Amino acid sequence: MVAIRRIFFVMLFAVSGSVAQAQDRFITVASTTSTEQSGLFGFLLPIFERESGIKVRVVALGTGQALDLARRGDADVVFVHAKAAEEKFIAEGHGVKRFPVMYNDFVLIGPKSDPAKVAGGSDIVEALRRIQSIQASFVSRGDRSGTHMAELDLWKASGIDLERVKGPWYRDTGQGMGPALNTAASMNAYLLADRGTWLAFRNRGDLAILVEGDRRLHNQYGVILVHPVKHPTVKQDLGQAFVDWVIAPAGQKAIADYRINGEQLFFPNAQQRDL
Repeated sequence: MVAIRRIFFVMLFAVSGSVAQAQDRFITVASTTSTEQSGLFGFLLPIFERESGIKVRVVALGTGQALDLARRGDADVVFVHAKAAEEKFIAEGHGVKRFPVMYNDFVLIGPKSDPAKVAGGSDIVEALRRIQSIQASFVSRGDRSGTHMAELDLWKASGIDLERVKGPWYRDTGQGMGPALNTAASMNAYLLADRGTWLAFRNRGDLAILVEGDRRLHNQYGVILVHPVKHPTVKQDLGQAFVDWVIAPAGQKAIADYRINGEQLFFPNAQQRDL
C-alpha cells in the first residue's frame, strides 16, 4: 500500500509539473491598439500559438505607454510603430534589437461634407493647414501613441505651432484609435487614423477617407525583445521565438493573409532594410 501511494504521488507531482510548465509557456506582448482593434492579432496569434505552443497575452496601449510598460519589465516583447521612440528604448538598454515587421499607412478621415475642402488631395500638411485655418473640428488621440506622435510630427511639418493655436476646435481624447474614431463620428470631425483600424471600424457615421497616399503617411511597425539583462523576469527564449516567427516567412505570410472584405490591411517587410 505504501508503494502504491508513493507511485500515486510521484505521478501526481509529474502531472502537476507538466500542467504548470504548460501554463508557464506564455509571453506578454506590449503593443498598440491598432494591432488589436484592426483584428490583426485575433488572426495572427492563434496561428503562432498553434505552431509554437506558446500563448500570447497582449496589452494593447498607445506606443508610448507600451514602451513604458516594457521599461518596467512588465512585458517580454514590444510590437509598436514609432521608430524614434523604439530606438530611444533600445539606446536606454531596455530592448535587444529592433526588427521591421510590416507597414500600413495613415489616412486623414473627415466628414463627407468636408468644410476644409481637402478631399481627394494627397498633401497631408496642406490639408492640416486648411483644417486649422478655418478651425474645423479635429480629434486627436492625445495618448502618446504612434499615431499621436505621427500626427504631432505632421502638424510641425505644416509649420503650425499647435500649442499656440489650439482651441475648442481641437479635441484631445487621450484614448485609443477606436474611441477616437467614435468621438470623430459623433462630432463630424477630422482625425488621423491608421488604415487598418479604419477598415475594421463600423461606426463611421458621415466619415470617409479624404486624404491618402502622401509618403509622409507611411506607418512602419517594429518588434523588439525586451532586454533580459536589464529585466531578468523577461522570458527570453519564448519572447525570441515570437520575434523570430513574426519576421520569418510563416509570420510574414500570416500578416499578408489578413484581410477585411478582401482588402489587405498590413504589408510585411521584415526582409527589407531597417525602416
